Amino acid sequence: MSVFLNTPIEYLKGVGPSRAEILQKELDIFTFEDLLYHYPFRYIDRTKIYSISELNMDMPHIQIKGKILNYSESEGAKGKILRAKFADQTGTIDLIWFKRTKWIKEHYQPGTSYILFGKPGSFKGKLNIAHPEFEDGSSSLEGLSYQPVYPLTEKVRNVRIDNKTLRKLSTELFAHDNLSIPEILPKWVRDQEKLIKRDLAFKWIHSPSSASELEHAQNRLKFEEFFIMQAVVMKAKSKRKLRRGLAFPKVDRHFLQFYNTQLNFELTNAQKRVLKEIRQDMGSGKQMNRLLQGDVGSGKSIVALLSMLMAIDNGYQASIMAPTEILATQHFESFAPSLEALGLKAALLTGSTKKSERKIIHQGLVDGKIHILIGTHALIEDPVQLKNQGLVIIDEQHRFGVAQRARLWQKSTYYPHVLVMTATPIPRTLAMTIYGDLDVSKIDELPSGRKTIKTAVRHESNRLRVWGFVKEQIRAGRQVYMVYPLIEESAKLDYKNLEEGYEQALHYFPRPEFQIQMLHGRMKPEDKESAMNRFKNGEVQLLISTTVIEVGINVPNATVMVIESSEKFGLAQLHQLRGRVGRGAEQSYCILMAGPKLSKNARKRLNAMASTADGFEIAELDLKLRGPGDIEGTQQSGLAQLKLASIIHDEDILERSRNCVKILLDKDPSLELSEHKVLSEYLISSKLYKDWGSIS
Repeated sequence: MSVFLNTPIEYLKGVGPSRAEILQKELDIFTFEDLLYHYPFRYIDRTKIYSISELNMDMPHIQIKGKILNYSESEGAKGKILRAKFADQTGTIDLIWFKRTKWIKEHYQPGTSYILFGKPGSFKGKLNIAHPEFEDGSSSLEGLSYQPVYPLTEKVRNVRIDNKTLRKLSTELFAHDNLSIPEILPKWVRDQEKLIKRDLAFKWIHSPSSASELEHAQNRLKFEEFFIMQAVVMKAKSKRKLRRGLAFPKVDRHFLQFYNTQLNFELTNAQKRVLKEIRQDMGSGKQMNRLLQGDVGSGKSIVALLSMLMAIDNGYQASIMAPTEILATQHFESFAPSLEALGLKAALLTGSTKKSERKIIHQGLVDGKIHILIGTHALIEDPVQLKNQGLVIIDEQHRFGVAQRARLWQKSTYYPHVLVMTATPIPRTLAMTIYGDLDVSKIDELPSGRKTIKTAVRHESNRLRVWGFVKEQIRAGRQVYMVYPLIEESAKLDYKNLEEGYEQALHYFPRPEFQIQMLHGRMKPEDKESAMNRFKNGEVQLLISTTVIEVGINVPNATVMVIESSEKFGLAQLHQLRGRVGRGAEQSYCILMAGPKLSKNARKRLNAMASTADGFEIAELDLKLRGPGDIEGTQQSGLAQLKLASIIHDEDILERSRNCVKILLDKDPSLELSEHKVLSEYLISSKLYKDWGSIS
């Protein structure tokens, strides 16, 4: 990093200690380099001067040229209000200030020509402009073609640091005699991609004089952001490929016995393909680090079990960590009978496991008598040590932090194979950025016999019909989920709440014909387990629940999912909830109950849910509607550090940058060549990017 760019921001002319403190606290601007990276978030075209007669309140920021005719003052609820009549040859408009009124009157004189800049508004049907910016009327518009608008906070504005201030500071920085912005991209990359120089890109992004300059600057800096991110993850992947791992050369007795005698259904072609990829990884002598994507109900669990049997057949233990006790318990109950029939022992370790049982489990792991460990976060506690852990599986991996995932496989003295699984389909661009260091497998077909879940959007006026349908399903021997977003009524949030829903259900589904159970996250673990067991065993027909059932509930007899206030849920969560039904041979249904006032995005989400059951298609739309920053898991990746580039709108730049990084690492995996030295140093020193690649 340039020593000059690392200079504390207070030493830039126009800043000083007090302004520096605000810039640091509010905008994360600590150094000259941070100011460079504080990009404008939009630009205003200053090339056109409008006449007052052309203005209307729907227009964006505009410029007009004229004179102040007079001032008038009045008392408002929070102090003085200053008004001025501003005129050009076509008419007049009111200007309004609520702050700094004395300063305005002293600095802007009636009868003087000004270029005024602001956003037209309206009060009582009359146009006005509040808090306009002024330029001398005799000033040239040259250099004001595209005026940058910077992200600011209210506290920053309150101490009189505005857009004008930041423009002046960036101008001051670029005029500094010692300014040096090192080039970090190799020349062959710049030439191939026709990218402008880095120093010019920074200058033009802060003060473009034309649309062409702005486009060239954005293209260069977006490419650089993606290039650096891809270099981090792909370099980590390249490094891992060189890392020695455990070799599992054989598929032996336990795998073959289970596959031939206990597997009572045919694996899908997708499952077979994924198992082949996993087997190749674990037999290569290099550490496997694979992401397994599979839609809800696609059969990831059986792939996980068969993978663990491969590890056991080669003399190693395996562990699987799930985010909830419900899911961990379900895995254990699903796997244990088959493992026992094979003469293998599994153990369940969760927060609810008694101290006396923990001691036995800990000893069995150290002795090697326990072959498979299944559990929650309890698996990463210090006392848990395995004799020879060869495979680590992390289910619903986005629910765990990076450090948590790492602690599980670091319990080994060597590199175990790592398989991370998710039922939340990940859009391709997101997978390339967040999980670029992983090999990706995808189960993209459902087991035979599964019927597509019928999904419909219904409103409050349809409630009696919906509940009538629920009654029909229950009387036909089926079971029903009813999911609410809140546990108890909120004064601020007009969601259907769980307690109200439970009371209504008791009235409409009377006992003893209907048995109803409430389930939520605030219940004690043993009470939650009891409630779920009653539903699993068919003692309860209607489960009134919060989203605690989103992951890991498997009740094949449940055929209806009713989601209340469905517009309050994200697409990924709606898809997860829908996946709790459709697990048996009977036709299943998902009913999305919606409130009376739906936003445009909410309507798009619900219509998407009703029109497709394809989780990957839904994930792509979810990414477009919500943006990458809201997708689960992304906050702990380099994606959160993209300041300019967008994986939604700049997919072509992402592809180009990734291809260049691949060529780079094929040519120079360790970045040791002199032409790549600056890039290598930047990757090591930059605080913008962290390498999570070595810890899954």
